[in-house]
Amino acid sequence: MNHHRERDPGADGSQEPGTSPPAAPRPTMVESMGGTAGFVYSTVPVVVFVIALALQPTEVAVIAAIVTGVLFALVRMVRGERFLSASGSLAGVLVAAGIVALTGSAKDFFLLGIWVAFAGFVVTFGSVLMRRPLSGVAWNLLHGGTYAWRENRTVLHAHDVATLAAALVLGARFVVKQWLYVHDSTGWLAFAKIAMGTPLTVVAALAIAWAFRRTSTCLVTQTRPAEPAVRQGAGMPPQHNAEARPSPRRPGNG
Repeated sequence: MNHHRERDPGADGSQEPGTSPPAAPRPTMVESMGGTAGFVYSTVPVVVFVIALALQPTEVAVIAAIVTGVLFALVRMVRGERFLSASGSLAGVLVAAGIVALTGSAKDFFLLGIWVAFAGFVVTFGSVLMRRPLSGVAWNLLHGGTYAWRENRTVLHAHDVATLAAALVLGARFVVKQWLYVHDSTGWLAFAKIAMGTPLTVVAALAIAWAFRRTSTCLVTQTRPAEPAVRQGAGMPPQHNAEARPSPRRPGNG
């Protein structure tokens, strides 16, 4: 006797016809920002610069930081990353090294980051004062620029909070680093760059992600047209309303 076992769809990795493949898992917030490797790539050249500066002249410390940045960029390209992504941290090291070469001061290695933080604070805080918080502008651009997001008070408040969080991070970086720069604390500048870098960026990114999710819930999900709850099955005869059928006539009723 032959026993036929029902085939379990998906048991062998196949899918039923008409079914869509499972969605790929979304990267976490830290992974989207480069993960642990991204933190290392941006931190190690700074540490190398400070250590070399304590043992060697400024020129040698700058060269050591550049070599470290080049090595990390090559490693990232070998691992399959795109050139622009792999050379991002190297570009910052090269600009910082160029400033040091022009001024001859080791603390100027951190000058670019100080003024970038200041510029970012002015832009983000100014956008909130103008009632156009930058995170909301970014969300609307990513969604085609078709939503009147500023007319929704809940959405506008969420982006005020998220953009102010980014402004607070950038402003704190500028104040702390500028104070250390004025007092010639090169070692503490390196510590501040590391401690106030990726960790605070993650905090600001979480606030922006919360505002994005809240905006999508208010403007996209709630305004999406509802789909029919019940669809007529394929091959099923149409169902008629029983109330619409004429009642049969009884014999004898003229």
